[in-house]
Amino acid sequence: MSGLLVGKHVLVMGVANQRSIAWATARAVLAQGGRLSLTYQSNRIKPRLERLLADCDAEVTLIECDVASDDGVARAMRKLEKERAVLHGLVHSIAYAPAEDLQGSFVETTRDGFAVANDISSYSLIAAAREARRLMVQGGSIVTMTYAGSHRVIPNYNVMGPAKASLEASVRYLAADLGPAEIRVNAVSAGPIHTVAARSIKDFAGMLELLQTHTPLRRNVTAEEVADATVFLLSDLSRAITGEIVHVDAGAHAVT
Repeated sequence: MSGLLVGKHVLVMGVANQRSIAWATARAVLAQGGRLSLTYQSNRIKPRLERLLADCDAEVTLIECDVASDDGVARAMRKLEKERAVLHGLVHSIAYAPAEDLQGSFVETTRDGFAVANDISSYSLIAAAREARRLMVQGGSIVTMTYAGSHRVIPNYNVMGPAKASLEASVRYLAADLGPAEIRVNAVSAGPIHTVAARSIKDFAGMLELLQTHTPLRRNVTAEEVADATVFLLSDLSRAITGEIVHVDAGAHAVT
């Protein structure tokens, strides 16, 4: 099925490089006829996005947005409003924890590391949703990215586990708050994907090898498969779905 996002404007937050889930999602939005805007954290990252978009025929709006700052998020949404006015979809694909808090034991997590991981990985969704709702005057869909470490101990995932648990709880509360405005809020729980960010997790390659032999589909998933599920949640096909965690993990959640 094609054309699922024709007439819809989607903002994707978190594109870091060509291997990221956010970039696969951005490409899928364009492939389904959507109008695309992207955020970038700083001017250091902007040239990287411009290179990724070099062969893109569509007009893509780039907006600077530092999600660690409420003012930064508000400024980004005001600029987006001037550029594109109405927003129909928001993809939040942002997560961060200090590398040192992903290496040792969870019990050694620092106070600052815990605060940073929850601020960037979870609270940023709330901040983005609060500002984006003003632009979603026709209703809309907000989708974020989570992982099984939110409810199960994943070796070496450490502080990101509680951060993702907070993110999933925020999805439910935001769904309840924004539902009367016809804004849906969901999350995609993806299986492990060999992104640049995943390299900071100790023995990530071993995790991929294990799941490849234990999932019902006997394989891992790709960023493109996660992007396709995200497009579904952005589209009108999912118009009655909100507050949901959709698993795209080759069935791993059902057997582990």
